[in-house]
Amino acid sequence: MTTPLRIVLPGGSGQVGTILARYFHAQGHDVVVLARMATPAPWRVVNWDGATLGNWTSELEHADVLINLAGRSVDCRYTPANRRAIKESRIQTTHLLGQAIGHSVHPPRLWMNASTATIYRHALDRPMDEQTGEIGGNELNAPAKWRFSIDVATGWERAFFDALTPKTRKIALRSAMIMSPDRGGVFDTLLRLVRFGLGGTTASGMQFVSWIHDADFLRSIAYLIDRNEIDGPVNIASPNPIPNREFMKALRQAWGTRIGLPAASWMLEIGTIFLRTESELVLKSRRVIPGRLLEAGFRVQFPEWVSAAQNLVDRWRATYSLKSE
Repeated sequence: MTTPLRIVLPGGSGQVGTILARYFHAQGHDVVVLARMATPAPWRVVNWDGATLGNWTSELEHADVLINLAGRSVDCRYTPANRRAIKESRIQTTHLLGQAIGHSVHPPRLWMNASTATIYRHALDRPMDEQTGEIGGNELNAPAKWRFSIDVATGWERAFFDALTPKTRKIALRSAMIMSPDRGGVFDTLLRLVRFGLGGTTASGMQFVSWIHDADFLRSIAYLIDRNEIDGPVNIASPNPIPNREFMKALRQAWGTRIGLPAASWMLEIGTIFLRTESELVLKSRRVIPGRLLEAGFRVQFPEWVSAAQNLVDRWRATYSLKSE
């Protein structure tokens, strides 16, 4: 990306969107965030409702890249109402953007749509890449909540790839958990457990954790923008997912503590009720690797969790220790 690009981020006011907007804005690109509530930011923020065509569609004209992140957070209890909102919010906004692109005279050259690494089955036996990975939902004894998440992911991707946008390259971003020291993210949540002595092994500890360091997440997005020959589903993950037991141990070591109370499955089920979230987020084994990125020559800066965790802890301390002084 040698020349400034025009990058539009629907649903870009959340944590991941802010990471992307901050990164591209710092590089001198023209960043536009589409949000339901316009709040002050170093980049432009334009109102949209995520449901109807409106003045916001003009932002797509002559845009270089559209990165859609819109959708109800999955960090909640899977009540019937929340399930409906989670699924409909993703599919509805994807349909809407497809319509807007179809009406554009000069549509975006690239449309990246958020997806998720949880689209693959619960995997303890082998890694899942884009070519040989097995889409989940049909596993024996899979909890209904796991099947729901896969139904959301497959429906989301179907809406994306069914959109008629012949002039626009399309990539579905099957992202693993993005590890960033920013407040409110998954790393911040996990580190809070470690800081309070609760960051031990979860359940059996055998389930794999797929993750990606925020620097590699941002670099992979930039890499895909430059590689015009790549389209379709792309896994955004470290090439080395590891079991939960090792994952939490490395995080405790990075923080400098040995204490970490384990959490049995039944404890998680009770705890997630009070936290208003779901145990699937930590119990399902996600063993995803970035096959297409590696084949294309992408070099991961933080391939191992031990060094990635230490970097993230150091950055967290440097940021929040200074703020508390």
